[in-house]
Amino acid sequence: MLRLQGIAVSSGIAIGEAMVLGRETFDVPDRLIEGTAVEQEIERFRGALAAAVEELSRQRDAVIRELGQRSGSIFNAHLEILQDTKLREDIESLIRERHYAPERAVSQILRRYADVFRRLPNPDFAERVNDVYDIGKLLLRSLLGQAHSEVFQLHSPVVVLAATLTPSETARLDRRFVRGFVTETGGPGGHTAIVAQGLGIPAVVGTGPFLGEVSGGDTVIVDGDRGLVIVNPDEATLREYREQYRAIETLQAELQDIRGLPAETLDGTRIHLFGNIEFPQEAEICLEHGAEGIGLYRTEFLYLGRATLPSEEEHYQAYLQVVRAMGERPVTIRTFDLGADKIPRDWLPRQMGWDSESNPCLGLRSIRLALRHLPMFRSQLRAILRASAIGRVKVMFPLIATLAELRQAKFVVADVMEELAEAGIPFRREIPIGMMVEVPSTVIMLDRFLPEVDFISIGTNDLLQYTLAVDRTNRNVVSLYSSADPALIRLLSQTIRTAEERRVSVGLCGQMSSSPIYTMLLIGLGLRDLSVTAGAIPEIKKVCRSVTVAQCREVVSHVMEMENARDIRAYLREELVKILPEFGRLP
Repeated sequence: MLRLQGIAVSSGIAIGEAMVLGRETFDVPDRLIEGTAVEQEIERFRGALAAAVEELSRQRDAVIRELGQRSGSIFNAHLEILQDTKLREDIESLIRERHYAPERAVSQILRRYADVFRRLPNPDFAERVNDVYDIGKLLLRSLLGQAHSEVFQLHSPVVVLAATLTPSETARLDRRFVRGFVTETGGPGGHTAIVAQGLGIPAVVGTGPFLGEVSGGDTVIVDGDRGLVIVNPDEATLREYREQYRAIETLQAELQDIRGLPAETLDGTRIHLFGNIEFPQEAEICLEHGAEGIGLYRTEFLYLGRATLPSEEEHYQAYLQVVRAMGERPVTIRTFDLGADKIPRDWLPRQMGWDSESNPCLGLRSIRLALRHLPMFRSQLRAILRASAIGRVKVMFPLIATLAELRQAKFVVADVMEELAEAGIPFRREIPIGMMVEVPSTVIMLDRFLPEVDFISIGTNDLLQYTLAVDRTNRNVVSLYSSADPALIRLLSQTIRTAEERRVSVGLCGQMSSSPIYTMLLIGLGLRDLSVTAGAIPEIKKVCRSVTVAQCREVVSHVMEMENARDIRAYLREELVKILPEFGRLP
């Protein structure tokens, strides 16, 4: 039995036979062409280029129809490279001046592009290398007439194992047969990960080299929640995961009945459950699962896979779609939380001067980036304020670490309001303004922050990362990253207590809130607003409706005496299973 630790990028459990993919190879001719054939070969290259653009456009349109605009927009970056004048001229120059065959010219130029990206110090550009490989495959297939890989012609269920999967390859995976996939390379912010999430295929990336130890037909388990891959599991492990898979399916069916009921404890305390979303179309899914509104609307999708910044109108239309879907329910829009730790930075115009950073998690990201590039920030704020005239919109700033940052951001909001008012554009002047609590400095100084905001929302993902000095995307230290860590729980307790004393609304929107294991703890700590992923809402609601606040406070008292994450998580799981035995087989 081989156990591999990677990075979880798409949740769920997959069990199936392995399909091991090698790197796709092409028989590229190294011959030179006759001078009289140069123009003919250039025309052949241009025809292949047009065919590749057409094929990629079809793939993009198909993904947009099935998964929405944001997932499909990933392919715009590929199309921009394919249609780049310099790329075409570089390839044609080799054909015309050195008499290379088009296949050889394409291979050489794109290898040169990939080498440039690979040598750049910023690791995020690894995704650009994959994009270049993807484009090269498209062009060479078109020139050589080779059929697509067998992975796109499946007839039975498999788990795909590969060194890497490009975004377009991932988008073409047949969900009827691909139960999950694993790649040796990749990260959580890459385009491939985003497509996997949209498809709903459990996926783990960044495991490191392992393909040499696996054969086609081996049994593989993909745990997309823990980032774990198990090859040739023993009978006990296989039985455990099969039971988890069946339990998840059974529980989801049972939870259908309570989706329309309130999340109210047995002693009558109301817990408000909101949805976390990334794409506008997810708003309807949140409503279907019983959300009372949107507690976290991430807006980074608007910047993904493009070379230019989104316009104010693009922002506005995306927000309008969610606000209209929610009706009278609140929608909290977080301003862009961009940075090298989140997504590749190729979308940024070069003139913005964003240099490579050796430690991007501590660099120019989130509110710092917004305050550095005010036109970009103001464009988004204008759209948010315009949307506030239509529904119950709130605006929230990410990664606030100092009072100066918060005050400067609020000043920009006030200035944009005056600009809109002078132009006669309607907006809600009393729009609630909030901030994320994501760094320890904010918790320490929270009593000074609270008079400046209408609400706060705790982002446990970054708060845990910065508290423990653990990069949650690094598979070498991912075992240290646990929401059950006692340091994090004490920070949560301090934050909630301070907010209660100042009578400022406090919620939690990190991944921690979406796990039923932590629900009793969070209620006991005093939280009454939780923002969770849409699919988790029924589970969290079930826990809320099965406990009393007194029980939850007793859980907190016990946890506060404990010293390590492993024991705390085990205890919380035991307490949950005592009340809801059917949750015992969940991951």
